[in-house]
Amino acid sequence: MEYTPEAEALEICRDLIRLDTSNYGDNTGPGERKAAEYVAASLAEVGIESEVFESSPGRTSVVARWGDQTSSRDGLLVHGHLDVVPAQAEDWAVDPFAGEVIDGYLWGRGAVDMKDFDAMLLSVVRARQRAGAIPARPITLVFTADEEAGGREGAHWIVDHRPELLQGCTEAIGEVGGFSVEVGGQRLYLIESGEKGISWMRLTARGTAGHGSMAQPDNAVTHLARALVALGEHEWPQSPGPSMEQLIAKVRELTGEPSTDPQTVLEHVGPAIRMVGSGLRNTTNASMLQAGYKHNVVPAEAVAYVDGRYLPGHADTFLPAVQEVVGDRVSVEPYITDTALEFEFTGDLVDAMTVALHSQDPQAHIAPYLMSGGTDAKAWSRLGITSYGFTPLRLPADLDFTALFHGVDERVPVEALEFGSRVFDELLNIV
Repeated sequence: MEYTPEAEALEICRDLIRLDTSNYGDNTGPGERKAAEYVAASLAEVGIESEVFESSPGRTSVVARWGDQTSSRDGLLVHGHLDVVPAQAEDWAVDPFAGEVIDGYLWGRGAVDMKDFDAMLLSVVRARQRAGAIPARPITLVFTADEEAGGREGAHWIVDHRPELLQGCTEAIGEVGGFSVEVGGQRLYLIESGEKGISWMRLTARGTAGHGSMAQPDNAVTHLARALVALGEHEWPQSPGPSMEQLIAKVRELTGEPSTDPQTVLEHVGPAIRMVGSGLRNTTNASMLQAGYKHNVVPAEAVAYVDGRYLPGHADTFLPAVQEVVGDRVSVEPYITDTALEFEFTGDLVDAMTVALHSQDPQAHIAPYLMSGGTDAKAWSRLGITSYGFTPLRLPADLDFTALFHGVDERVPVEALEFGSRVFDELLNIV
């Protein structure tokens, strides 16, 4: 029986966007329950049983076994998360949870991060299940809670409390890879083969409290401000690893760029440099400040929170380097940490992703990259699972795609959703 893998991708993605699963990081949001129930019902409708479970009230994930579970082959984990970052409606041109289609784009929070892949996956699985086109390899489908706050209520909880659900899985496919950028007039698809480590830090400055009208040379706010300026202006050295070296070589091949400076070479990826270029070096960005309690009182303490991301191999040296930059008037403490990952861009799964992309875009060029953020792959790595980011999207050359992650007016081209579904369907024919 023939089937159309992309047939339901748009409808499913709209449905998921309309289910608000905003994650505020403190369990005050609506949770993922409604979206999890939607996923489970979508699978059940075509005869696939799943398990729906909560790590805490409302924080809900879904796991289902699919494919040939009698096969002796290693299992493939295919995962997406159900939560999204919050969106303030007044900042958007449209209602962020309405799932509107305008000028060929589906708008809404989660359209690219990552209800698009959830929808592609469900569309393909449902179509193949109806047609009896079950993959020969064991597949585990996982839709997680809490990825946007580090996965403690989702992927990490599964690894800690239900690792048997992933038994047999050796490889995984998830988000933030497989999308196209235009380089030298050609389409280059970037597949995530690693991601930077997370080192969220608490910076504390202490001084002498006193009256705001008097001279206060030992001012905690001033000490902290100087430290943050120093950190914000610090130029971390470039240190590209294997994934980025391969990407740099590919970009030079496509453009003939003579420079050997990695940053200069990667400028050819256009606006995507904000994400892709971050894979060249460690980064630090101040994100929250806490100080004071009255206008005319100088506080004894001032605190800042900094989003630090370090390259693979820099786990032990990163915090001491930050401390050196900010100086001895400010203490640097780890707040939330998670590992850096990098996997070889070789093997049968990499070959399958390459062939699948070429099946729908014969002119495609492909390269790995190190992603600036983090995904649920960090949790899966604790079970020895090799992970790649592969949410295939053929994008318009003029779309500033990476700005849409956690951004205002998040949207995905409908054609890209359908393209990705066809690519992922072809991947399942190969793996």
